[in-house]
Amino acid sequence: MSSLQPVRGTHDLLPDESMRHRWVEETAFAAARRYGYGEIVTPIFEFTDVFSRTLGDTSDVVTKEMYTFTDRSGESITLRPEGTAGVARAFISNGLAQSLPLKLFYRGPMFRHERPQKGRLRQFHQVGVELLGVESPVADVEVIALAWRVLSELGLGGKVRLEINTLGDSESRLAYRNTLTAYLSEFRSALSEDSRNRLDRNPLRVLDSKDEGDRRIVENAPPMGESLTPAAREFFEQVTSGLARLGIPFITNPRLVRGLDYYCHTAFEFTTTALGAQGTVLAGGRYDELIAQMGGPRTPGIGWAAGVERLSMLVEAVPSALRPISIIPMGDDLAAVAVAERLRRAGMVVDMGFSGNMKKRMARANKANARFAVILGEEEGARNAVTIRDLDTGLQDEVPLAMLEEHFGRLV
Repeated sequence: MSSLQPVRGTHDLLPDESMRHRWVEETAFAAARRYGYGEIVTPIFEFTDVFSRTLGDTSDVVTKEMYTFTDRSGESITLRPEGTAGVARAFISNGLAQSLPLKLFYRGPMFRHERPQKGRLRQFHQVGVELLGVESPVADVEVIALAWRVLSELGLGGKVRLEINTLGDSESRLAYRNTLTAYLSEFRSALSEDSRNRLDRNPLRVLDSKDEGDRRIVENAPPMGESLTPAAREFFEQVTSGLARLGIPFITNPRLVRGLDYYCHTAFEFTTTALGAQGTVLAGGRYDELIAQMGGPRTPGIGWAAGVERLSMLVEAVPSALRPISIIPMGDDLAAVAVAERLRRAGMVVDMGFSGNMKKRMARANKANARFAVILGEEEGARNAVTIRDLDTGLQDEVPLAMLEEHFGRLV
């Protein structure tokens, strides 16, 4: 029955895959904590205005992809499609302007109604950071350095490439908007319908078009660099020189833009060729006007988000989980439960074989990759002892119950 299948674009995370996801998230969080970031958890859904007013009415997210519904109170609610707007809303709602600078890490599910592809789902997971309250390009360098650290600690440093660009300050973008509009207007009839709509409202978004015809036109568009003010040019030079000083490799991509309307100055992406067409695994940029646009005080910010599913696909090996001790009761099941509980309270991972003969229970222990099996038979019970078998070597010893924790304390 179709009703018993997951909704298209969603899937179940079974234990093996869930472990990979958890490792990606925990690796990112551990790195963020070393950089001084604390975790923030925002609601999975917000009032629709939080996203529609901030992501821009020409973005694909708002026009095509948001999961929006009316709740029983008649309010328009949207499942969060990304993390930055919710963090900005939380900053305003909780009156955090007196706590700047703020360094925040988040993780969790996001929702976009788009065509599912390899590494791209309708319910997907992200990790991300936001640094609020620092106008200096030093903030950009730190945030990108943190992204590089996360990817390196996941073992992906050799699989990704950092691409970076500047979107300039407001004066630069206005000048470039006029230049780009003049250029693109000559090709209006050849542009895709989406790009024709964007041309009138936000021509920079045409640079982000995936349409092949649009791409050919954009190839010869005047570069953003020609419209930069001296201040914007200096800002970008400080960012790139800071990255070079830290030994973080990058290339400048003058066609790189962010898909959301609140970005300015630095835009960047870490891309890979290992996932086919969906090559971006982490992306971000600076958004100095977002919080003011939402009704809060002007607060500079910069951040990034990374797709956990895509990172999980790239990761070659996840550190092995602690190998369990398998309890094999062949007599008094309640006595076996008591032994298992003792070991768990001593900090050990214990798997319980609940049923079956010795062969089946040992097969379960091997499937669980257990390091040791603790066998509780009637003869051992009569002697207040257990048999401990090393499942790697096949050697076994009889150990008094009273010395069980001490025995494993020497082995694991």
